[in-house]
Amino acid sequence: MQALARELGFSQIGVAGVDLSTAEPGLMQWLEKGFHGEMTYMAAHGMRRARPAELVPGTVSVITARMDYLPRATPDDWQHVEFARLDRPQEAIVSMYARGRDYHKVLRTRLQKLAEGIAAEIGPFGHRAFTDSAPVLEAELASRSGQGWRGKHTLVLDREAGSMFFLGEIYVDLALPPSEPVTAHCGSCSACIDICPTQAIVAPHRLDARRCISYLTIEHAGPIPPELRPLMANRIYGCDDCQLACPWNKFARRSALPDFDPREGLTGRTLAELFAWSEEEFLSRTEGSPIRRIGHERWLRNIAVALGNALRGGDASAREALQSRLQHPSALVREHVAWALQQAPGSAGPAD
Repeated sequence: MQALARELGFSQIGVAGVDLSTAEPGLMQWLEKGFHGEMTYMAAHGMRRARPAELVPGTVSVITARMDYLPRATPDDWQHVEFARLDRPQEAIVSMYARGRDYHKVLRTRLQKLAEGIAAEIGPFGHRAFTDSAPVLEAELASRSGQGWRGKHTLVLDREAGSMFFLGEIYVDLALPPSEPVTAHCGSCSACIDICPTQAIVAPHRLDARRCISYLTIEHAGPIPPELRPLMANRIYGCDDCQLACPWNKFARRSALPDFDPREGLTGRTLAELFAWSEEEFLSRTEGSPIRRIGHERWLRNIAVALGNALRGGDASAREALQSRLQHPSALVREHVAWALQQAPGSAGPAD
């Protein structure tokens, strides 16, 4: 199974049992505090997230898989390279995982091939594959199956691979021996908590998604809270800061797959360039990309905020780009454009 997994591009697979009852109190508390924000599907599924046998009746074990996603040509000083983008406020920052092909498609296809390969060896069995696509406690299952430990930023960390990887699962009706979990190695380090621009990591292992830039730019559909907009800087889709600051990511591995190589047009481009994309151009350029799912309206909303932050920092060219969308049909876009224009030094409008 391990050899087949490596052939398919997975760096490691493991096995977890289906009794996640000890994770239920923490999940319930997180939901009760409203930390899931507008991700109502998390509350709607309730404890089914922690009960694999309820989600997929007949499930006895869960095969977990890990796939590295750093592009093949990533330089050794990649963390420094990525942080440096914040020093160029006119440049649009897209989270590293989203610069290539949609990971949902890549993992789902390969998880299915893994299941088919196992069936070819042992015979047919019941299974269902997931990758961030159902009420699954991915990080919990991954940590229980030896893929790593839960970092203070809530992501899974591995001593030999950091956290720059995707997770996937195959729920199976086979009784498989579980993998051994690994011990945690964060120690007293708080780099991820300290670096978070919006202080979304409210305590070790506790994330308030409502303050997280990844949530705000991807999952959140409405207006971005004005007090958080200046903190987003030039990040327009996702945020990697907690991972960039993590010392363990000096061991992050490059992907063997070309799927995660950055697409032309999503890296090193100016905010003004991306803000000028028509809806047709947006759909064309993001075809097969995870970015496409937020739609053109939210794309413009996010970039308007970044342009406002650039304008506040003295980038006069941002004004012209923003003015081009002042009459946009979407009230959501118009509101964020108006806010952004008020960020100009000397503007009569509020700066925050």
